[in-house]
Amino acid sequence: MKPKQKLFILLLVLGILPYNFLAAQGDSLCVENQQSTTFTHQDREKMVQEVIVLLNEAKPPYFREPGAPRFLLTDRQGKFALGIGAVLQAVAEYDFDGIVKNVDFYPSYIPLKGATGVKNEFQMDISTSKIFIKMVGRNRVLGNILFYTAGDFRGSNNTFRLLNCYVQLRGFTFGYTYGGFMDLNATPTTVDFSGPGGCVFYRTTQFAYNYTGLKNWSFYGAIEMPNVDGIYETDSDLRYTSEAAAQRMPDFTGNIQYSWGPESQIRAAGIVRSMTYNSFNNKGDISAKSAIGWGVQLSSTFMLGRQFQIFAQGNYGHGIGQFFNDKGNLNLDLVPDTNNPEKMQAIPMMGWYAAIQYNIKPNLFVSSIYSAYRLYSENGWPVENSDFFRYGQYFAANVFWNITNCFQVGAEYLRGWRTGFLDKSTRHANRINVMVQYSL
Repeated sequence: MKPKQKLFILLLVLGILPYNFLAAQGDSLCVENQQSTTFTHQDREKMVQEVIVLLNEAKPPYFREPGAPRFLLTDRQGKFALGIGAVLQAVAEYDFDGIVKNVDFYPSYIPLKGATGVKNEFQMDISTSKIFIKMVGRNRVLGNILFYTAGDFRGSNNTFRLLNCYVQLRGFTFGYTYGGFMDLNATPTTVDFSGPGGCVFYRTTQFAYNYTGLKNWSFYGAIEMPNVDGIYETDSDLRYTSEAAAQRMPDFTGNIQYSWGPESQIRAAGIVRSMTYNSFNNKGDISAKSAIGWGVQLSSTFMLGRQFQIFAQGNYGHGIGQFFNDKGNLNLDLVPDTNNPEKMQAIPMMGWYAAIQYNIKPNLFVSSIYSAYRLYSENGWPVENSDFFRYGQYFAANVFWNITNCFQVGAEYLRGWRTGFLDKSTRHANRINVMVQYSL
């Protein structure tokens, strides 16, 4: 056997030839596994196509998630495949007539009056570029198996940050991924990485089950890792009257979804959480207390004719601040109860958005989004800081063009409004975003 033929068969056995290269070969190829199974070129091509279908089906229903990666490794029986890929995303943005002090567009970050004289700002960002590994396979007992892990560079000082790491099989999900109190299908596409401020979006460690045995219906339940953010109180001597504590209960989430057609659905979701904190009395004694948080959500996406698609979501609850795109940065799960210095409270809040997308061509679309969200005062909080965020609005209009399957560009206009609690003054900012994205 010639050296080139030996090298070719070795690469084939290891599974490291790209599937498009294999598909281009016309000769029959044989790979012998431990059970002496023989695969022809047609067998190999069929297995590769089945793997690609599995990889695409395993893609989370979120526009920022990649599909089948370009580079595949397969086992000798064709039952498991490992894909490695990356998404390079570069964004340039310009704020004018008001700025948002963040690379993402959070209206709550619009500076207060007199905080800065700067009304224009230019920024660039590439930290949302992603590296991912995806493995799919079939097992006689466990059925289809998916392992997926991904990360970007949004960690401290642009270090690596874990985004997903989980296993799915037989409807179960174990690991770190998107939470159950949200709806990826109903999330509109934006260049802005944060998205509409009234949208609920988060990731967490979880044990979940999704039942899809009834036609058009799905039922989901999860136990999720608790994480509580709060604004903890101090007295006049700067001694804490409350502080963060270890959590004693998981968060419980669930949703029910009805689907019709490939891109139309309605979903109702809920969350219940017990939030523990340490409380100090006037003698300095410490005790563990808790407050109950809860939330409800209704979301939908559906087609209007062949070219229009609608996205919408509404949320209301107590102590669910960290789950919102914008309010999630303000530590609003627990806040002081000014009527009882030893007690924390879960204040009410709401958020919603509506969006419409017009598909000009299969690879070209425009969309527009409006979102509003607010906090409600309760038990006298807040009392002193009249500038604390109360109400936000978010507007976006964008265009996306998929030049090829791997290359996408987009442009977007954003406008945000921020209103304080007591002074009722509203500040605003504008931003132009442009994006270039390439997937490997």
